[in-house]
Amino acid sequence: MAKQDYYETLDLSRGAGEADLKKAYRKLAMQYHPDRNPDDAGAERKFKEVSEAYAVLRDADKRAAYDRFGHAAFENGGGPGAGGFDSNFGAGFADIFDEMFGEFMGGRGGGTQRGADLRFNMEISLEEAFEGKTAEIRVPSSVSCDSCAGTGAAKGSSPVTCGACKGRGRMRAQQGFFTIERTCPNCHGVGRVIERPCTGCRGAGRVEKTKSLKINIPSGVEDGTRIRLTGEGEAGVRGAAPGDLYIFLAVRPHRLFQRDGADIYCRAPIPMTTASLGGTIEVPAIDGSRARITLPPGTQSNRRFRLKDKGMRILRSNARGDMYIEVTIETPVNLTKRQKELLQAFEEAGKGRRTSPESEGYFARVKEFWDDLTE
Repeated sequence: MAKQDYYETLDLSRGAGEADLKKAYRKLAMQYHPDRNPDDAGAERKFKEVSEAYAVLRDADKRAAYDRFGHAAFENGGGPGAGGFDSNFGAGFADIFDEMFGEFMGGRGGGTQRGADLRFNMEISLEEAFEGKTAEIRVPSSVSCDSCAGTGAAKGSSPVTCGACKGRGRMRAQQGFFTIERTCPNCHGVGRVIERPCTGCRGAGRVEKTKSLKINIPSGVEDGTRIRLTGEGEAGVRGAAPGDLYIFLAVRPHRLFQRDGADIYCRAPIPMTTASLGGTIEVPAIDGSRARITLPPGTQSNRRFRLKDKGMRILRSNARGDMYIEVTIETPVNLTKRQKELLQAFEEAGKGRRTSPESEGYFARVKEFWDDLTE
């Protein structure tokens, strides 16, 4: 079966420039990559065809030969046309992978060892979570060396390309049909070596230092919120990009309030007399204001009262949640003799009247239960 023209394979004209060639290959390689098309033999075959076409057309000498002789230029062991594959194509495709997709993998060398990300745990109060705040923190980290501007080389010198890997940071060895790749032992994957190390950082390009940073905590943050500060992590190796700093917020428990999302809950004990006769109580809100709640006569324990828009601020919004006050009725203790007498008189005066309907109903059901057992 005749092989398809390489330009047709990449959907290009013969006069296409290098930029168009790369763009076409990137698009088709991503489209037909086996990882995106598992168990699709057609996609795998197409992926090999576009990779072979690009391997030829990206090389000026091979392209010139192909433009003049076509596929015949690589027959009899001359290139990809010999049996559809050549012994150097594995290494060539690794070059293509580096060139086209290395940026997505953080690069293969050349000083691209990005700095490590850092984590900082910070505790704030519920009031601070409501209002937001600006805080200053001190973070132990590594920063770019001022003496060498992060290059790791002494003043007046600069890193040079590694002679062992030619700046790639990787070493390749051909073993039969396969190409084995490993990190360059001379430059440890950086792609450059330092002949005269900086005395300030000893060639590392970074030094240990505690950084002082100001961070803005927005109002409405919740427990476990993560704030990312781009570029505030550890400095990269010899001028590479720094990592990021992640601040994890923990909101301390409050002595009065419990939070559930944007809503706030508060328990308020009230005297038995206030629950019976009715009255008003005053409760605090998270914003520092005070709110009055009117209790109707006969208020029962665990009844909730809602205060609209008195809860937490909602993150990135002007809205607020609600506040719920749950009252509990407190039984009086340490009674005087006179108080006991008055309560006994109250008990006598209430006989025959349904002053405690819930308890009376409960014990009526208990009596029925016992009666059923004796029948």
